[in-house]
Amino acid sequence: MMKQWKCKEDQNAIARRRFSQTKSASSAHYYDPSKPNNHDHNPSPPLHNDVLNNRPILLHVFLALALYLGVGTICFVLIRSQLDGKKTNDVVDALYFCIVTMTTVGYGDLVPATTLAKLLSCLFVLTGMALVAKAFHLRDKAITTADILKEVETNKIEYKFVTASILLVLLMTLGTLFLTLHEELSLIDALYCVCATITTLGYGDESFATARGRMFAVIWILSGTICLAQFFFYLTELYTERKRRSWLKWVLDRKLAFADIEAADLDNDNIVSAAEFIVMKLKEMEKITGEDVTVLLECFRNLDVDESGTLTAADVINTA
Repeated sequence: MMKQWKCKEDQNAIARRRFSQTKSASSAHYYDPSKPNNHDHNPSPPLHNDVLNNRPILLHVFLALALYLGVGTICFVLIRSQLDGKKTNDVVDALYFCIVTMTTVGYGDLVPATTLAKLLSCLFVLTGMALVAKAFHLRDKAITTADILKEVETNKIEYKFVTASILLVLLMTLGTLFLTLHEELSLIDALYCVCATITTLGYGDESFATARGRMFAVIWILSGTICLAQFFFYLTELYTERKRRSWLKWVLDRKLAFADIEAADLDNDNIVSAAEFIVMKLKEMEKITGEDVTVLLECFRNLDVDESGTLTAADVINTA
């Protein structure tokens, strides 16, 4: 009997020590770059710092922007005679036209006048808007937040993206056919007008000119612009979701190193319990922070009236 009582007392003492040390070490993280031995035993963790995480994306956006402006400038310099409007310097005008097209400003002082120029304009306005959407994506914590996984289920983003894509194609086809049949525009001019309209580019050289056409445009323009915005939104969200899934897979599949055991062992007993392992992984996934753990431990301490390190029915009764 005495042995059983002593064994139980020892277990309670260990539990109290574990709770106390866990509370004091709740802000520990699975990876501490300040420890030199971490670099020797632990593979590099994913870059979840905002600046480091956005750096490769930012570089890709700048490279894509440089490529877009470079190719666009060359193309529009080569067809400069096919642009109508007030002209100054060939290179400056071509670069200016690219920027005005990409940002959908559409002043109308330079407009495409031939089939080739109109097709290039359609291509560059859609490409430019995709680039702008990618740049706006930098404001989000693409890989480091759990917002997307909370809001969407598996493959739901893909479904929304496909749906928006199909609807966009249908609306563009409907608009092109209507302009061809009722506004008597050529197929190229109709497609050009559709692209210029739904992207809010609005050069003004092609538009709905009849009463019937403008009645149709009231509904079609609103539907088309909203659908295009949804298309780019889901495109960005799809990219974010896939990157996050890849990162979470890395977190779950990576092999543990000795440094991970040290960092996860919050009570310094050289043993990582299931709870300590879960806390470590949740911190890696950034589902929780050290502050969250501190708050929960404080709540636990308030409920643990007898300071045994465990909750019993007696604790609940005493705190009622």
